[in-house]
Amino acid sequence: MEASVKFRPSRVAAPPDGCPLTECMAFLGGAWTPNILWYLREGPRRFNELRRDIVGVSGKVLSQRLQRLHADGIVKRRVMPTSPPTVEYELTELGREVLPAVDAIVEVGHRLKARRSSAPVGRAGLARATGEQRTEVSRVKRTARS
Repeated sequence: MEASVKFRPSRVAAPPDGCPLTECMAFLGGAWTPNILWYLREGPRRFNELRRDIVGVSGKVLSQRLQRLHADGIVKRRVMPTSPPTVEYELTELGREVLPAVDAIVEVGHRLKARRSSAPVGRAGLARATGEQRTEVSRVKRTARS
């Protein structure tokens, strides 16, 4: 005879509509967004500098992400009066406020990576490791083509 497991209701209140945590995590989860924030942390960068910094990103995707970050008030876009025109991007004050969260996520990522590399490899771990190796090989191939 199977034992019945009693349902335990949550003790935490449901998040408010338009939850700020969900909003921020969706923002940070956007394609290449953390990379863009990372490279803009030290000051303004031109489009082509960012494209070289962020291995694997296409010009189209980088342009779309920068436009979105600009629309969200995270990045400031400045067109320089040169011929041809040069565009520089830098973090706004709001963009700088996101950096501690990015740094905290990086720290947790280091700990997770260390934990995974020291854990015994089971079937799931082996599949994950193989997938990571394939991803690394793809990244190296893309870099070699650039």
